[in-house]
Amino acid sequence: MRKITASIASLLMMAMQPLIAQQEVLSIDHYVSNISKAPAMLGEVAQIYVRERTQQSTGLRGENLAGRVVLFIHGAGTPAEVAFDVPYEGFSWMAYLAKAGYDTFAMDTTGYGRSTRPNVMNDICNLAEGQQQAFVPSLLAEPCSASYPFATTTIESDWDDIDAVVDYLREIRGVDKVHLVAWSLGGPRSAGYAAQYPDKVERIVLLAPAYGRDRSSNPPNSIPVPGAAFTKQSLQDFTANWNRQLGCENQYQQAVSDAVWQAMLDSDPVGSTWGTGVRRAPNTTTWGWNQQVVSQTQTPMLLVSPAHDRQVPAARVRDLFEDLGADEKVLLDLACSSHNAMWEINHEILYDATLQWLRDESVDGIKNGELKKGY
Repeated sequence: MRKITASIASLLMMAMQPLIAQQEVLSIDHYVSNISKAPAMLGEVAQIYVRERTQQSTGLRGENLAGRVVLFIHGAGTPAEVAFDVPYEGFSWMAYLAKAGYDTFAMDTTGYGRSTRPNVMNDICNLAEGQQQAFVPSLLAEPCSASYPFATTTIESDWDDIDAVVDYLREIRGVDKVHLVAWSLGGPRSAGYAAQYPDKVERIVLLAPAYGRDRSSNPPNSIPVPGAAFTKQSLQDFTANWNRQLGCENQYQQAVSDAVWQAMLDSDPVGSTWGTGVRRAPNTTTWGWNQQVVSQTQTPMLLVSPAHDRQVPAARVRDLFEDLGADEKVLLDLACSSHNAMWEINHEILYDATLQWLRDESVDGIKNGELKKGY
């Protein structure tokens, strides 16, 4: 196991916050040091931010936690602590599992949220020219040339960050394996990692996993890969993307959306000062986790396909279900839900299905098969 250093930056009794006022749940911040494999900061030390949610009575406990340690892994844009621990009552996926007796953790890979962001992400000129236009003329007189015209991170650097955190959790909790819960691009990040380290991963839950049967097995011939270093998302971008995926009345609450967006800005102190405020995320070069890899994977997986998702089509999630070599696999078709299902009307169905998969090793008694919920 690699040598890992970490610091617990804060330990807050969540009775101080409205979200968890009626729950005995703690929030603990960790930072895990890792020698970066990200092209934009290769060989430098990155501090990987990890948020923990756990019951007050069991935080930092010494009892046997086998099967009760869960790591959440984010997608292409939204940091993990925002995606999975929304500061609005009833919408923290992490707290839901923590109340059920799990020690839950969420990590931000390099370039996201409160983890180390390569310096190239502080240069607005490293956005694509089309995205720079949003800051003309408020911050830029005109679009400018990039100082670093390459993707900031790679799937390999993401896997390496994940491995550092997984080893850290195994060490501090005294377990051999952890569960993984992931969203969107978190699919290739988490399940791609599990394919390489099956002895470290117990069960997986994937919401709207970004799967590609024909994805290249090998990295590009040249890394870093040319292109914009990072992307931005404004409130207008965020809202428009969500609203194009609505199929049911009152699919989400405006108050929840507001809480998510504010948490997004809070996680990005630099981006929040650009114009009216944006969320930044690194561009990542992705390979592997294709049909060949998936067909050989034996890790049990629950795959959740939101009914109105227009970012990861249902057909791609079904491809993954069909290709997966695991004997235990379930495809859940979730009604009235978009790519942002964990923040919407049927979020508790998603949370409960996750709990069942981790605790009971099935959903509604099904270990291998398909089901629909919320219709």
